Amino acid sequence: MSAQTSFESPARSSNAWLKSYYYLRFAVSAAWVLAAFTVAKTVSPLAAVMLVAYPLWDALANYVDAQRSGGLGRNRSQLLNFVVSIITAIAVAIALGHSMNAVLAVYGVWAAMSGAFQLLTAVRRWKTNGAQWAMILSGAQSALAGLFFVKMAGDTEAISIANVAPYAAFGAFYFLVSAVWLSVSDILRKSPQAAR
Repeated sequence: MSAQTSFESPARSSNAWLKSYYYLRFAVSAAWVLAAFTVAKTVSPLAAVMLVAYPLWDALANYVDAQRSGGLGRNRSQLLNFVVSIITAIAVAIALGHSMNAVLAVYGVWAAMSGAFQLLTAVRRWKTNGAQWAMILSGAQSALAGLFFVKMAGDTEAISIANVAPYAAFGAFYFLVSAVWLSVSDILRKSPQAAR
């Protein structure tokens, strides 16, 4: 094994994990969006469970991802995202007892904060993994969406899980783009090696 191969293998291993991670996050988010626009739209108990589960899933995903690269202690942006997502799930459960407007306000604050943390995580990974531009865009858009949610929560318009679903749909899209981009980058990187 050459020194170059030995040096590159951790990065390749990290990229392999990120591809799987991004594809999984896309799949879960896409399934959540599909359910939100169909059955959960008319079944309130299911919508309530899904609204609490979504930030819990984000917390779990950040925890597992951070563990692959040194743990939460070495990945402060993901640690903060993990903590904020747990708090959000609890806050959503409480807000459900008040109104959907309150739930949307909680989601707005969470989207703004988690978007900022996601952006920081992507910037940190840019040097080691590349292909993080979609995650940076996703984080920035999430932060903006959060501000929009907070504003919408103060209006008199009727709110439902369908108002949150487009936010999750954009997240799913960016995870898919990131996964595909990493997959294509790996193929292009292997092509010159195969030609030698």
